[in-house]
Amino acid sequence: MPVSVESGTTLPFDRFWRWLKHHANCIVRAGTADTWLLDQEAFHWHLEEDDQRSPVVQLVWGKHTVGEMVLDVRDVLFVQAVPDPDGGEGQILFELMGGAGEPGPVYHFLLAHGLDEEPEKPGLKH
Repeated sequence: MPVSVESGTTLPFDRFWRWLKHHANCIVRAGTADTWLLDQEAFHWHLEEDDQRSPVVQLVWGKHTVGEMVLDVRDVLFVQAVPDPDGGEGQILFELMGGAGEPGPVYHFLLAHGLDEEPEKPGLKH
């Protein structure tokens, strides 16, 4: 499911989440304003939904969960894609915008590439 979106544009959360599940191994960082999960060589990402269909992001080492985020996306209005403001070459920051009043970033995902990439082949990591 290739998705092509220009940097600085927006897309619905559901579309982003479906795409992200095919690119879990491309996540560099995920988190909120207060908490970050950072990728490491020995870690891998696991994305799923819980019984209430809330998105769950886990950072796993072997069979041990290192960190977990359960996203409350009821107030997420859209996902904004922008080049990494910290200058990571080719990295794209996806901010889940929401909240009461003026929308702000509720969650973020820093990926090694943008949305125009093809889904990874089963069994291959990119």
